[in-house]
Amino acid sequence: MPPKRGRPAKATKKTKAGTSQNSKTESLDKPTSKKTKRVTSDEDSNDEPVSKKTKVETKKQPMNKTATNLDNIDYECQKTNENEQKYNLKICSWNVSGLRACIKKNGIDYLLKENADIIALQETKCDKNKLPEEVKIPGYNDYFVDSKKSGYCGVALYTKVKPLNVMYGMNIPLHDDEGRMITAEFENFFVVSVYVPNAGQKLVTLPKRLQWNKDFKEFIGNLDKKKPVIICGDMNVAHTEIDLTNPKTNMKNAGFTKEERDDMTNFLEAGFVDTFRQLYPDKTGAYTFWAYFNNARAKNIGWRIDYFLVSEAIKNNVCDNVIRDQVFGSDHCPIVLYIHL
Repeated sequence: MPPKRGRPAKATKKTKAGTSQNSKTESLDKPTSKKTKRVTSDEDSNDEPVSKKTKVETKKQPMNKTATNLDNIDYECQKTNENEQKYNLKICSWNVSGLRACIKKNGIDYLLKENADIIALQETKCDKNKLPEEVKIPGYNDYFVDSKKSGYCGVALYTKVKPLNVMYGMNIPLHDDEGRMITAEFENFFVVSVYVPNAGQKLVTLPKRLQWNKDFKEFIGNLDKKKPVIICGDMNVAHTEIDLTNPKTNMKNAGFTKEERDDMTNFLEAGFVDTFRQLYPDKTGAYTFWAYFNNARAKNIGWRIDYFLVSEAIKNNVCDNVIRDQVFGSDHCPIVLYIHL
């Protein structure tokens, strides 16, 4: 996700108009002298003294929701793919921004309702030896990888069908020590759950991010030579200007730099497809991440940085890619892929 920013400082009464875009300072009348003048207009016959401060009613801002109504979601897909086939494989991906916190917000209840064949979770922030019992979901094989740094990164993969093989990381210690990727091999395809590094505040880790992009592209390319690949997770980049609310002001911020966006373009040109943009090339306001502060989610000020990327060989097998923006419990929402394989 883009680097978390602190909450804006509260404006004081002396704040000048226009100094802060998000200023919520109420306007104040100048205080009167102790000897108040009486009102002489015909509209006020009671001759009430003028108050020292006049309260100005401000429009109530929308508040971020925290609870999900699971009964209001349609978990099925009636759409068919280019070959007029209905889906036979459903994959759910979600950056949970802390697995234990998500569990407390009924995240597991949502996953049970979704009932996907494969579940990919990112940013679990939980050491494998400290996983709570609630992470066990009946009917699934589960796989976890954590970071050497406690409470950092981490990804998980749940599968109803046991994979032929499971790989952790890219066999590159620089990346693998942070626990950012799990790859599961099935009979006809690979699934990769990935949490891509962030370029950081003031782009301090951009070089590390760009090295990851290079190594990840090579790793996935080698998999693609064997069988098609489905990549699901937090790619930490908004690829185009319609993939975030405020592109102009984020050109030099992590997740929307030219370097990161160019690398995503190069990756797709190597033989992969952004399934959401394949189906909805011009759709705006479709986001998967919202900052916690300033009620960004309620206002839909967000970024689309979570993806399902698939090999070109299976792009026409995709039935739909759904953004579950009504599911709460994290600063990201889940995304769901329906595909026939």
